[in-house]
Amino acid sequence: MTGSPTMIGGIPLPSDTPLFLTLVALHVAAGLICVIAGVVAMLSRKQPGRHPPAGSVYYWALACVSVTMTVLAMSRWAEDYHLFALGVLSFTAATIGRRARRRRWPAWARVHLTGMGASYILLITAFYVDNGPNLPLWRELPEIAFWILPSLVGAPILLNAFFRHPLVRRSNLSRAA
Repeated sequence: MTGSPTMIGGIPLPSDTPLFLTLVALHVAAGLICVIAGVVAMLSRKQPGRHPPAGSVYYWALACVSVTMTVLAMSRWAEDYHLFALGVLSFTAATIGRRARRRRWPAWARVHLTGMGASYILLITAFYVDNGPNLPLWRELPEIAFWILPSLVGAPILLNAFFRHPLVRRSNLSRAA
């Protein structure tokens, strides 16, 4: 997938080959779906209705992101191995979270919340690590900010949900009894 570097929307891309650009387009589209579906799942009541379908859309879009990320990272391993690691961790966390809910593991609510929340934080981290240097405002930040800001924002939100969510609290109360 070697080709000439190109620029699309102010974002530099390392190749202009049709295969590379197609993979990037699929990757970006699936990533946007992940971000939107993840927010819908997070902000929806955790009951039948919006949450389960939004969570499924998030998971399967993340699977697509993971496949395209793998091919893109393999084509530029020296430059993108860290994005591959973030992608594998994100998809693994989501898979654990999804499986905990579907199979009703002991303490499934805590595992589900932690897995899905960590997956989303890792997804956003990968986005900023890869694109932060090209984004307005973000490009002014030091590189370390791309790695830590998503966790600094996401971890307190995740912890708040972890300690306040009724299913997790109920699980904690039943363990204490």
